[in-house]
Amino acid sequence: MNNNNNLIDVSQLRVGLYVHLDLGWMDHPFTFSNFKVKDETQISTIQKIGLKKLRYDPKRSDCEPLPKADAPTEDASIANQDEVAPPAHIDPSPIAPIPKQVRLKQLHHALEESEKKFLVSCDVVRKATNNILMTPQASIQQAALTVDDMVETALMEGDVAIHALNGNRSSDAHYLHPMNVTVLSLMMAKSIEMSKEDARLLGMAAIFHDIGKIEISGKVLLKQAPLTKQEQLHFEQHSEIGARMAKEVGLPARVGKIILQHHVHADGSGYPKQIKPELTDPLANIIALVNWYDNLCNPNDHAVAKTPYEALALMYTHQRNKFDSNLLKHLIKSVGIYPPGSTVQLSTGVYAIVVSVNPNKPLRPYVMLHDPLADRLEPHIIDLREEPSISISQCLRPNQLPKDALDYLNPRKRISYFLDADIPHEE
Repeated sequence: MNNNNNLIDVSQLRVGLYVHLDLGWMDHPFTFSNFKVKDETQISTIQKIGLKKLRYDPKRSDCEPLPKADAPTEDASIANQDEVAPPAHIDPSPIAPIPKQVRLKQLHHALEESEKKFLVSCDVVRKATNNILMTPQASIQQAALTVDDMVETALMEGDVAIHALNGNRSSDAHYLHPMNVTVLSLMMAKSIEMSKEDARLLGMAAIFHDIGKIEISGKVLLKQAPLTKQEQLHFEQHSEIGARMAKEVGLPARVGKIILQHHVHADGSGYPKQIKPELTDPLANIIALVNWYDNLCNPNDHAVAKTPYEALALMYTHQRNKFDSNLLKHLIKSVGIYPPGSTVQLSTGVYAIVVSVNPNKPLRPYVMLHDPLADRLEPHIIDLREEPSISISQCLRPNQLPKDALDYLNPRKRISYFLDADIPHEE
């Protein structure tokens, strides 16, 4: 969903337009592939890249593009081809390539900025879910603004990627299950080319899918050992409680329906038992899938947590009947063969952790290297799409890493996902 209807000629560029450069990150000199044009120098630089057309986002732009110049007739263009000079503001000299180390620093900066956005979004989601009963209108409005922003990023950007947070500010304490379910759901929405309206409903249902747990015993919610039959029946009530709460606080009726059905599985397992799988809302099927995946990766008991790679392998190999097979394939496409948060060993023998992945290049994610010579606060991150001689040789559990690599890479016990189009990468 690249929004190709908003294509313009480079001659229509002006300050204030929010543009998308559909190029590989190393093929242009800007920090990000998407940005608002701030001066004539940037326009000159874009024109020298060689693009004939580019996309722009009307909603993020401060103005309309310049009128399209009339194309010269063939005879006129042939007659004048030796006389046409470039516009005065364009420097005809070629663009000097930016050194690779500078580009990697820019990538590191982009990941840090994304982490800041993640923490802000986490704070909003936490407050919205915690305060939904006390201040329902304000909570719903806060959540809706966050969802709208995430939907714009997920659906309207051509090169959005999902990544795991392993930086300086985030920690296991910042993990939010509703946030992960929302991010993963919206990446699925992009993958299946969902409408904006449905994506917004999906995002709101994902944020509030577990609000019914407010009335479930904390002893049951936090228990690490398997639940007794009575405890399980008590726990399962949260879907129906959540649907009732959704109606009481004024969430859309379809959001309440999705909350009710988010534990119904395609094979008839799950709950509430009286709901037939074939009658479930398609959006509920998405949340059921990503909710299961996140619970495998981030259970109460860290000792039984699956790595993202293991979770997907288990779901695809042994639990496939639980889910819509087409949706399961889209989940694997969205999070990649080596999902963000996976610890790996590269073909060079170096250990690394996957920090971001583009669904279009599932075998070539961004990885943070175990590099004892690099400052842990400024780790060495590489884009495997730009390193054709390096590949991932195997995916490992964190406890399989040597102690020095484990201490350096510091994989989180809980994996937090975020999506942001400002991480530079190619489509």
